[in-house]
Amino acid sequence: MSAAPVHPGTSTSRRRRGLLAGLSSAAVLAATATVPSAWAEHYQASLEGSMFEIDDDANLAVDVEGNRDWANVDQVFDDDEPSGQGDDSYSGGVKEDTSCPGETTGSIPNNKSDLLQFGTWVEDGDPGFLHMYWVRVSEPKGTTLMDFEFNQSATDCDTGPNKIRTDGDLLLEYSIDQGGARAAMTLRRWDAAAGLWGPATDITAAADAAGTINGSPIDQTDTLTQDQSARTFGEASVDLDAIFDDTKCTSFGSAMLKSRSSDSFTSQLKDFISPVPLTLTNCGQVKISKQTDPDGATQLFDFAKSFGTDPSSTDRDTFQLADDETESFTNVLFGDGYTVSESSLPNGWSFEDIDCDASTGFVTEGEGQDLSIDLTTRTVTFDIDDDQDVLDCTFYNKALADLTIVKEVEDAPGGQSFSFTEDVPGGEGDTGTFSLTPTGTGADGSDSTGADFHGIDTGTYTVTETVPAGWNLVSATCDDEDLTDLLAEDGDGTITLGAGDDVTCTFVNERERGAIEITKTRKHAAAGGTAPHAGVTFTVDSDLQDEEGEPVFSTTVQTDATGTACVDGLLYGSYTVTETVPADYVSDDTTQTATVSVESTCGDGKEATVSFVNTPLTDVTVTVDSLVPGGTASTVVCTDQDDTTVTPDTSTPGTDAALGDLTVTFEDLEPTDPDATLICTITVDP
Repeated sequence: MSAAPVHPGTSTSRRRRGLLAGLSSAAVLAATATVPSAWAEHYQASLEGSMFEIDDDANLAVDVEGNRDWANVDQVFDDDEPSGQGDDSYSGGVKEDTSCPGETTGSIPNNKSDLLQFGTWVEDGDPGFLHMYWVRVSEPKGTTLMDFEFNQSATDCDTGPNKIRTDGDLLLEYSIDQGGARAAMTLRRWDAAAGLWGPATDITAAADAAGTINGSPIDQTDTLTQDQSARTFGEASVDLDAIFDDTKCTSFGSAMLKSRSSDSFTSQLKDFISPVPLTLTNCGQVKISKQTDPDGATQLFDFAKSFGTDPSSTDRDTFQLADDETESFTNVLFGDGYTVSESSLPNGWSFEDIDCDASTGFVTEGEGQDLSIDLTTRTVTFDIDDDQDVLDCTFYNKALADLTIVKEVEDAPGGQSFSFTEDVPGGEGDTGTFSLTPTGTGADGSDSTGADFHGIDTGTYTVTETVPAGWNLVSATCDDEDLTDLLAEDGDGTITLGAGDDVTCTFVNERERGAIEITKTRKHAAAGGTAPHAGVTFTVDSDLQDEEGEPVFSTTVQTDATGTACVDGLLYGSYTVTETVPADYVSDDTTQTATVSVESTCGDGKEATVSFVNTPLTDVTVTVDSLVPGGTASTVVCTDQDDTTVTPDTSTPGTDAALGDLTVTFEDLEPTDPDATLICTITVDP
């Protein structure tokens, strides 16, 4: 059986990776959850619950498959300087209570606890175990004394190899009488106020520690780069329950090994191996981060936690995070069923996801699961039961969007309501309807959606206007052209909203319009009976009146050479067309009504039409002129076709009535007028 070698003669601190060091701590515990009975009976030095072999005859090899020993763990270790004049050691007269003992070189003979190497490894558990070993050059006479010091501070002393001591630093004393097989282990803590180590606690008697020494040589061909004689290698285990207060977080960041000249605690310190970094703590870590879309949001999001932290800390049970911020808790006490959750969402924001992939030391599914995520309640539930447990979760939120739909009209709305259908993102047929009713023309009379469209999910919306009869949609635009593809022809438009967008889309309608074509003809004998009548003026008035009783629309037009005139741009409705009859004509009907109900323009053949026919008038004059003044006395009597006497419009006597002169005039005779057929009888009376 082989194991990783110990390398004496170097001074650089290293981590040695054993045969099974690639296994995660969770996998190691799962593979060795119970102590094999044969091993338990044979290796009575190992602590209950630990899978690490503290052998009666200490060694580095794994003697029972599935267990741990120095051959298959990733321990932290370091070597002493080679023996001789270059070997470092403590200065004369320094003791354990010396807070920063000085150092010298070449003062440790080979038979005076000259050290070669030491190492440590922390075994996961509840809370776990600290394992240590030491290697020395030879066995001196008397008691074997090894002191392992664990410091919380990483600050070096101004002189000597030690770290600055902090209240609660740890000193584990390993002591075996000459010829003994089991070590007595005691624990002391640094009393910063007194400036010395506190009283020793026997942790072996309490079954919180165990230590042994090799009673047999360890052959070079077995595990070491040199032969190790008996009693030159020792190992020990300490239950972390004896080290840590489970109500307070404590972290040790370095370890070192020291030897003393005798079993008296106040005896002089001899050799040392300088501190090496390690992680020994009874707390895990929690990191909660926030990411938002869009990036850079200043909105604060509320969080609540239930996990325990060191009572001396200022950590609060609630905290807030903005985008790209992280809240870190480095003193999370071991415990189960901890939670951290994002509280009620701020207005205008949606929750997207929780990503805990950066976490270490957790089982996320199956047997032994100790981390779960509930997206519905925005909660992470987890256990912290190892100093390597680091919960690292990022909560993702997306800003909701605001959409405003504005309805404008270019014509008096007259109480017209405009209906819309809105399809929500996702394409699952979720629709909604709403209506807008402008009160006037332009922006001042517009109507718009309110809060119902604020704080909505991002995505592509389809907004469709149902254009009412008699109206046209003339434009549909958004204030951000990159976010819209509105179709003005049918009122169907897609609006893509991103996180935090505030978009206003305006639909503009105007009434449909038509035209009235006026045709004007006249009777004209010389033209063959009828002819177009140019230059005739017509007035077109809307039947709809304003508050003052005046038509809301009125215009005048004149017929062209073809006898036609046209007015377009007319709102649907009834219009009165009135002719201004030219002089010397009579109209059959001076006023007509036209109804505009079809969208049209002049010349497209869809206009509403009206026609007017005028008739020319004729004047008839009968004149009697006595050639001999006074020579005759004539009379004129005219009758119509019914032999009814027709009275002339005018009857003018001559210059001298006595002379018999007479003029009779019939004016404005229409061809169809019965009186227009005149039968005049002129009697010349001599």
